[in-house]
Amino acid sequence: MKASTTRLFALATILTISTAGYSQSPSTTAKSQPDRGATSKNSTLKAVTPAVIQGELEEALRLVQGNYVDAKTLNYNDVFKSSIDSMLHSLDPHSNYFDAKEFEEFRNDQSSRYFGIGATIGDLSDADGKVIATYVKATFEGAPAHRAGLRFGDKIVDVNGKSMLGKPFSEVRGHLRGPEGTAAKITVERLATGKLETVNIVRGAVPQPSISEVYMIRPGVGYLRMNGGFNQTTSGEFVQGLRELKAAGATQFVLDLRDNGGGLVSQAYRVANQFLGEGQSVFTQRGRVEGASGNYEAQNRNPDRSPVVVLVNRNTASASEILAGALQDHDRALIVGESTFGKGLVQNPFILEHGSMLLLTIAKYATPSGRLIQRDYSNGELYNYYTDGGSLRNDESEGGRPKGVESKTDTGRSVFGGGGIEPDIQIKPQTITIERGRQQQKLASPVFAFALELVNGKVAGFDGYKVSWPIKFEYDIRSTDFAMNEAVFSAFKKFAGEKYKVPAAQIDREREFVERTLRSELVTAAYGSQTSFQVFNEYDDQLLKAIDQLPQAKQLALQGERARASSAKPKSPAN
Repeated sequence: MKASTTRLFALATILTISTAGYSQSPSTTAKSQPDRGATSKNSTLKAVTPAVIQGELEEALRLVQGNYVDAKTLNYNDVFKSSIDSMLHSLDPHSNYFDAKEFEEFRNDQSSRYFGIGATIGDLSDADGKVIATYVKATFEGAPAHRAGLRFGDKIVDVNGKSMLGKPFSEVRGHLRGPEGTAAKITVERLATGKLETVNIVRGAVPQPSISEVYMIRPGVGYLRMNGGFNQTTSGEFVQGLRELKAAGATQFVLDLRDNGGGLVSQAYRVANQFLGEGQSVFTQRGRVEGASGNYEAQNRNPDRSPVVVLVNRNTASASEILAGALQDHDRALIVGESTFGKGLVQNPFILEHGSMLLLTIAKYATPSGRLIQRDYSNGELYNYYTDGGSLRNDESEGGRPKGVESKTDTGRSVFGGGGIEPDIQIKPQTITIERGRQQQKLASPVFAFALELVNGKVAGFDGYKVSWPIKFEYDIRSTDFAMNEAVFSAFKKFAGEKYKVPAAQIDREREFVERTLRSELVTAAYGSQTSFQVFNEYDDQLLKAIDQLPQAKQLALQGERARASSAKPKSPAN
């Protein structure tokens, strides 16, 4: 028997232990089943035990191998994976199976890194939408591509002798990534000189910080963009970020948890511990596995008392919701944005043979006030479960009355379970129509092409936009850096009209998009892709409104502190 087959049978046995002793209803007999040309001395069906299931799996596989029309070309890994996934998803939406390759990627993500050359790339299309080439946009500090001297605007001509011209960046990226220690021989055409140059790069570990942005977004206001999940490095990154922001004068903070899908619960606990005092509950957990149940309390004798706004959206899930829920229940932070996803299940990794892994739900968690925030998944429809993630938990037909069980925060505010974290203040993001999105996408290549001209100093009268230096990392942009004005916009409009035949009226309609994207490209060239996000934040209406809520966050924190102090006072003895 093949090793992979043995693996499936072993896993099936593990997962069906809980079914031992279960039997069909006595009324379900062989006589009531269709005649399959076989009889049984005992009319009662056999108990469904792990041994029975394993035997049927073996028989089913033998039938497939011996009779399936395309058995010779069958990908057994896909067969096993789909079988196991289906089995797990009958339990809940978050128990999953990872084959060896997926498990390796999972471990890399948890360690906040990937393997490759460490460069951001993007492709450029012509006026007809045909990809011309893929270019380097930025490198990461200390990464192999940075050490090799790759720069913004370097055209990637070939990789390991294979031409990359005309190929989209997604395909080129596949050639650049690879196992640690392997070589990538890359020929580039330098933007500044137009000369071909070949560089030999040994692929290595490239850091992927879980906190992508840490900077002073306003005087006195520190901003931390926590969109990379809760990984092994998150709490360390967070503590370091707070330290840097305070040194720069921050006295209040915005924690941006939008699109943070969760991760390691222990890391979310440690971040919450920065703001909650000793003895305050962070979350409770209940499960069958030994050590999976308990109340996890903060241990910080000197917590940070700065005003905090936490920004969430429909993709804020799991460990992110633990953090947001803990700060909300203790009235320690003001939660703003949209309703979160609603994942209140805890998974534990179980390592299997041959390098695969089972991520199995072992517990459920609740926020400090006792809220269970897991959304209903009883209908088993995974597509609807995920695509409807973070939808409003309030039934508008019932006047917005919450559906879940009511709980109280430390100050007596009402909060509700049954489906994610409801923000204290609803702030919807700006949206655009699908058609307008298509029109903006058509302008992406003209903007990038014009940025290449500006960075290379080829646009007369705009020498101040030329970038002739290597990337300066960890830079906070100023309003005067690559400022967008009427002269720049007019120059772009002329360029796009001549090179890409874009009507002037279309460019005028999308002026904000053009200026935002063009400035982002220039900042990327000078200060790296991480710093370029600061440009987009200046146009993020949801974020800007969240910053405006900081005075209310300060008032809430004071009320929460008074409530905690009041509850801690010993009660006077009765007369």
